[in-house]
Amino acid sequence: MQKVLNLFDFKQKVDYKTEILAGLTVAMTMIPESLSFAILAGFPPLVGLYGAFIMGIITAIFGGRPGLISGGAGATVIILIALMNSHGLEYVFGAVAIAGVIQIIVGLLKLGKFIRLVPQPVMYGFVNGLAVIIFLSQFEQFKTKINGQAEWLSGSPFLIMAGLVALTIGIIVLFPKITKAIPASLVAIIVVFAVVFVFNIDTKQVMDIASISGSLPPFHIPEIPFTLETLQIILPYGLIMAAVGLTEGLLTLNLVDEITATKGNSNRECLAQGTANIANGFFYGMGGCPMIAQTLVNLSAGSRARLSGIVAALTILVIILVGAPVIELVPMAALTGVMIMVAIGTFEWASFKAFTKMPKSDIFVMLIVTLITIFLHNLALAVLIGVIISALVFAWESAKRIRARKYIDANGVKHYELFGPLFFGSTTAFTEKFDAQNDPNEIIIDFAESRITDMSAIDAVNKITERYASFGKKVHLKHLSPDCITLLQNAEAIIDVNIMEDPNYKVVSNKE
Repeated sequence: MQKVLNLFDFKQKVDYKTEILAGLTVAMTMIPESLSFAILAGFPPLVGLYGAFIMGIITAIFGGRPGLISGGAGATVIILIALMNSHGLEYVFGAVAIAGVIQIIVGLLKLGKFIRLVPQPVMYGFVNGLAVIIFLSQFEQFKTKINGQAEWLSGSPFLIMAGLVALTIGIIVLFPKITKAIPASLVAIIVVFAVVFVFNIDTKQVMDIASISGSLPPFHIPEIPFTLETLQIILPYGLIMAAVGLTEGLLTLNLVDEITATKGNSNRECLAQGTANIANGFFYGMGGCPMIAQTLVNLSAGSRARLSGIVAALTILVIILVGAPVIELVPMAALTGVMIMVAIGTFEWASFKAFTKMPKSDIFVMLIVTLITIFLHNLALAVLIGVIISALVFAWESAKRIRARKYIDANGVKHYELFGPLFFGSTTAFTEKFDAQNDPNEIIIDFAESRITDMSAIDAVNKITERYASFGKKVHLKHLSPDCITLLQNAEAIIDVNIMEDPNYKVVSNKE
């Protein structure tokens, strides 16, 4: 019997032991990240955990594919920092809910497939910029507030903080060489926690930021004025968050598709993300999207079903309900070390190796996207600019590829055999290839290896026919594909060309 949610689909072999253990492992890696991202953005830590639970449970059940893990991702949280600083937490909840609505609209319109249009250099730049932001933000933990002003730690407090961070990083780096059965980040947090507790070290803890003790996420309507002015404030943040969340989420989905050799549903993932973010906005969550690192942890643990994501989310809820007193004692140095390693792990180091192999245009795009991400903290704008530049480069390169082979047959008819697409970028090169004044009275333009793709191309063909007509000469189009013929027929009101009959290509007969 086919189950709708694929939780207990008997056609899908599910190893329940593996799924449960994978879910517990994922939860242990998500908790420190969720806390760290929440603290980074200035949210109460509990908001981070609520966000991880809500995103996790909804997307695990209703998401686009099994194995995908969602939570409070840095890509989306960073976008909301400016709004948090300027208007406060309630406006953040409003923006998160708006982002969810936008994501649902994208899913309903089945626009998820367009994520494929994001080039690889853009993603390299996006991910690298995000990693740099996360890394630099960790230096804030080396500061303390004195008379309301942030001041750098000095003396013993600084050395203690630095030492504990170094210890955390060292454990994360070295522990996997011993065993990978337990997440290294979890081991690092436990060890640093024990060191601070046993030696009674005076250092910043989670409780110094805020309490994470809580109950089930309570329902509440964001306490913001329901006015056009409020919408103008939160809508830009909602749009950016929605775009970034879908970009990172659908790219992660494609990655899982490749790893598992299965096919996910991008539009269903859009709907699930949107639903989860709306729920976050009304249940004190910070929102989020699929998380690459946690998804890879899940897959490496052997998970291939939805159960692991559900277990991970429920584990986080249990921590909120009964484990808060312990979590509040976790040293901030441990979380800082974890986030530094997250940043290092997020960075696409392979992009440096590709520098010598990538085209200069791709390197330029990657650097531009990285810099925009770092300095403007606007990931959606960075991706948009990267896509536009990549598209313009592609159009320019394609425009240069159009060429023509010319010859005169036994009947005195000159043939132009075109190669390459005819579109807005190549029309100038196309028109320059013809010599209307010196050509014979009849020419044939052969499109067997070319295509008329847009209105600019139609106009270019029309101008060529008009140029030859001014000399009393005739132009025929040959080997047009069916879509090209349809395009020309739709433009009959503004163009008059002769399409030669060609049984092999099943085109319409000569219009003369």
